[in-house]
This record gives sequence, C-alpha cells and structure tokens, in this order.
Amino acid sequence: MSSLLKEEMQRVLFRPSKQRLVEFIEIEEPLDGRHFLCVSAAKGKVVQLSIVRCQISQAPLKSGSKKSSTKRSSIQECYRRTEVWSLQDLTLVDGRDADVDDPCFLLHFDKVRTVTATSCSAKYAFVRALVVLSDQHCQRSLNLTNFDWAYIKPTSFYSNRGDCVVLSQICFYAFNLVCLSMCPVPLDA
Repeated sequence: MSSLLKEEMQRVLFRPSKQRLVEFIEIEEPLDGRHFLCVSAAKGKVVQLSIVRCQISQAPLKSGSKKSSTKRSSIQECYRRTEVWSLQDLTLVDGRDADVDDPCFLLHFDKVRTVTATSCSAKYAFVRALVVLSDQHCQRSLNLTNFDWAYIKPTSFYSNRGDCVVLSQICFYAFNLVCLSMCPVPLDA
C-alpha cells in the first residue's frame, strides 16, 4: 500500500513541481485527515522536507453505462503541502531518547518542529534517508542526537540487508546445516 501511496503523491504533488519523492512516513497530527512527512529532491540538489495533508472528500461519479443514470460516490484524495523546509536549514534531528521506543522526534530549523511518526521503525527509516541525502546533496553530515547509531549507520556485514547479502547469508546457513547433518553422532548408551 505504501508504494501505491508514494506513486500517487509523486504523480499528484511532486512531479508537477519537478521533484522526486525520496522517502515519506505517516505522522500523527491534531488536524483531521492523514498527514505525511516527506523528503523530496529536485535536480538542482535542492532537498525539501514537507508536511503533506491528505484530505478525503466525497465526489459523486456517474455510472459507466449510458443507460443507467444512477450515481455512485467515490473517494477522491487531495494532497496539499502545509509546511515546507529546506534540508540545508535543518540544523539538528533529536530522537529524544535512544533507549526508549519513542516514535517522536524533533526537527530543528529556525524553530523546533515536533514530529510523531506512526512507529519507531518509520522514524529511523526517515532519519536514515535524511542522512544519505544530506551527505549526497548538502555535502555535510547531518547533526543527530539521541538515536541508536546501530540503526542509523549499520557497520557490520550482516546489518546491510541488500539482496546479495541476504543471499550470501542463506547460503552460509545452508552450508552449515549440510555440514552439521554429515557429522557423525556418537551413540553412547
């Protein structure tokens, strides 16, 4: 579902402004509707963070057949950016407490913006994307505090879950199972 949502937001909101939606997470906001924290990149190395509000409105549609004059309703989603910042203006990302599963984090711009993700894993996925984009487009390291670094920048071979790594792990485990199955078991009674 998230890939369909990403494609829809890309088509409706970001493509017309010649941007590419890189990452997004759903966040909790006091207003009605669904809200997303998005990070998008343009060709001129401009990276923006934005809060996108999705309001659902009922729009009547006519039935497909010409003979029938019945109407049915369908849900039409409307995306609108409510807040926009530049990644260059982001001075600090504060995870609040690295030892607690807390989906809330703070984005420090001119003012501090509190963001509550729907899950802690979504928070870390978004921050990982920000770190990569800051390194690529801003040529500077992003200031992070109160995050578990093992989830931000994996350092071991097994932490990187690329396809080749997963395949090599499966082969390694299968080889170990074959070796263990061929070992003789002593039958002491």
